[in-house]
Amino acid sequence: MHRKLRLKNRNDFNRVYRAGKSFANGQFVVYWSRQRIADPFRLGVSASKKIGNAVVRNRMRRVVKEIVRLNRDRIVPNIDFILIVRKPAVEMQTKDLERSVLHVLKRAGLLKNTVPPKAAKPVPKPD
Repeated sequence: MHRKLRLKNRNDFNRVYRAGKSFANGQFVVYWSRQRIADPFRLGVSASKKIGNAVVRNRMRRVVKEIVRLNRDRIVPNIDFILIVRKPAVEMQTKDLERSVLHVLKRAGLLKNTVPPKAAKPVPKPD
């Protein structure tokens, strides 16, 4: 993840927490808000001491950043968002974590509609 795509200082985090919206599932919580300066988006990852020691927290941050990096084309532009890691995420495999991150982002409406819905085909009338 490029440095310009990261939320860095406390003021940015506090602004997203106060003015943003939140959605959650069992493994992650996402707070987000719209920003014009976030091109295409900026990400912050929070992992508290409740989920484990420094090794576990840093591993979770690295994995979440990599998941977002690999899916950056699917995320809507001009947003700041913070992903908070919950304890159940620690025992999950990377593929399951990716599914969970994409699920919480979809619930928050932060994923682009990459595949347009298929139009219903008209049923031919029998003659």
